[in-house]
Amino acid sequence: MVFGILSAAIQVGFAALLGFLAGGSIGLLIGAVVGLVVGAVFGWSVASAGVYASDARGIFLFVVDHTWSLLNTVVGAIYLTVHLIFGHSLDRPTSLNSGRVSVVEGVSPRYATTIGTVCAGSSSGIQRHEDVHIFQGRLLGPLYIPLVLANYVLFTIAPVWLLYHDHTNAPINRFTRYFEIGVYPHVWNEAIAYRIQGTPPR
Repeated sequence: MVFGILSAAIQVGFAALLGFLAGGSIGLLIGAVVGLVVGAVFGWSVASAGVYASDARGIFLFVVDHTWSLLNTVVGAIYLTVHLIFGHSLDRPTSLNSGRVSVVEGVSPRYATTIGTVCAGSSSGIQRHEDVHIFQGRLLGPLYIPLVLANYVLFTIAPVWLLYHDHTNAPINRFTRYFEIGVYPHVWNEAIAYRIQGTPPR
């Protein structure tokens, strides 16, 4: 319960600060309201699923997620809110003491997707892969999302990955495969995670 309340309060403060910097008093108010909504959703999820254990590891992960990696946590909270709006449900047994909020349903039945500490649509066969993304966010903090987005843009317009791509087993023969089989698995965060667990799409 304490972790959930603290998480919500921190996110309200963070969103209010961003709003104030962007738009003064009006921005502060809008930011606080947005922060309250997503912070309350995330805080409730953290508390109801027992995401953070009360031991030293759990406290450490909570502190990292709400300081250095706060940007990732807030973006993940927005992502979680959208999932719950669409009727998706928390995977409480998987979330318990894990340091992550797990959602049963994913964005796509073919892929799990992790943003911040929110992991949707995962399973035991790919969970370590998704946990790598959570670790990457915690390690790089506010740099993580910009670095991932920058790599997606770079590899879309300058596909240097074609030089080392496995063209025999994963041919790029359709427009959609350029992104799904080409860009996506070669972006740095996915390339690292696939080395830990999982097989890139073919």
